[in-house]
Amino acid sequence: MELTPNNIVLVSAALLLLSVFAGRTGSRYGLPLLVLFLGVGMLAGVDGFGIHFDSAEATQFIGMVSLSIILFSGGADTRLRDIRPVLGPGLVLATLGVLTTTLLTGTFIYYLFHLFAPDYAFGWIESMLIAAIMSSTDSASVFSILGSARTELKENLRQTLELESGSNDPVTYLLVIMLIGLTATDIEAVSISGIILSSSAMMAAQLALGALGGLLVGYAAVWLVRRLRSDNEFMYPVLMIACVFFSFSLTELAGGNSYLSVYVSGVVVGNTRLPMKRTITTFFGGFTWLVQIIMFLTLGLLVNPSELTHVVVPGIALGLFLILVARPVAVFISLLPFRSYSLRARLYVAWVGLRGAVPIIFATYALISPTVGHAPFIFNIVFFITILSLLIQGTTVTHMARWLRLCSPVRESAFSGVELPDKAASSMSEMEVTADMLIDGETLRNALIPEKSLVIMIRRKDGTYIVPKGDTRLHVGDALLLIKQ
Repeated sequence: MELTPNNIVLVSAALLLLSVFAGRTGSRYGLPLLVLFLGVGMLAGVDGFGIHFDSAEATQFIGMVSLSIILFSGGADTRLRDIRPVLGPGLVLATLGVLTTTLLTGTFIYYLFHLFAPDYAFGWIESMLIAAIMSSTDSASVFSILGSARTELKENLRQTLELESGSNDPVTYLLVIMLIGLTATDIEAVSISGIILSSSAMMAAQLALGALGGLLVGYAAVWLVRRLRSDNEFMYPVLMIACVFFSFSLTELAGGNSYLSVYVSGVVVGNTRLPMKRTITTFFGGFTWLVQIIMFLTLGLLVNPSELTHVVVPGIALGLFLILVARPVAVFISLLPFRSYSLRARLYVAWVGLRGAVPIIFATYALISPTVGHAPFIFNIVFFITILSLLIQGTTVTHMARWLRLCSPVRESAFSGVELPDKAASSMSEMEVTADMLIDGETLRNALIPEKSLVIMIRRKDGTYIVPKGDTRLHVGDALLLIKQ
């Protein structure tokens, strides 16, 4: 079935509905939702329900827009006070880790195919290109899986992994673009040292411009939101979406790294007090899930499962090398200067090297390029390894943390359904009433409450909420919502 303007709305609605129900069912069995979305897209494709979709250009555009939203939302959820202790390790993992993974995996690819698959024997540039495409952890996968896990990671691991996954996509993007450009260059006529120097200079310049562009657009977005003063609260998220795309496109026009720009813009917005911030955050939470589903459905539609059969053997070999050798070596080298991480923590970071939509989207750049040989084969093997990574690593993220004793259950907020103004919410805290707090009396006025704190709500153990007074009787196990004065 061809996608036409007459049926695309119906098909899209059916696929979204199927994805939601598949995700709800699969989550009960510990399957990553993103794998299920990919599976729905593959099921609906040519080898399944017969929907014909083969536009790598459209897929690349959808991926670009989706990644912009995902990276901005991930940046907005990143708290500077949380990432400050892990800023060094996270950035080293995002740069040195990506380069080390690329070199190790590229060398393995070169010899693997020369020895066991001569028909697909890649040169050094193509081998490094495939490795670079798969070198970064995927922000969508990491944000999604860690966000849905009801556990709290120790040793600042969550912050480290999220910072790495959010900031290594720009580095990978630069590597992929540079290596694709080198496939059209006569390497023998060019100095290798010259290539390395020029590539390093270009990477540094693009990263600097990307960071600068993100800061400028981020603070401009804050300035605009504070001066909008609209009676319609839903205009604020719309304005923020415009700022996301301005951050991406203007940085791209200036020659900077657009993916880094939107991530930095999100960090600026997320760490600034804004009017209607709760509305903006709620909107982007749902919108991010929508673009993730659309992106993975599109990627699933683009691939034909029947074409994956001839990449199974090299895909398994390459995937296992990436998971068990290249990623761990890169992580241990990158974290060598940082003594605060235990051996168990380093092992966990090495294991949570999830691949997802980003490698597949970057593979479309090779698929479109006329200078990259065996591009369909490259796309298929990247797709296969992504599924392998999500199935092996994605399903064991929480189990591995428990096995390494690096997690603890998250205590859900007793006031999660209570809506309060942003300024009030920023200074709130919760505490549970204990017997020691009631030594001087069981009423609120006699309870031992932290100084300069005001109890604004009480949640009884039976789930009822009450507004407290001085003579309100407290019971052990009650939850108190406090605001600092």
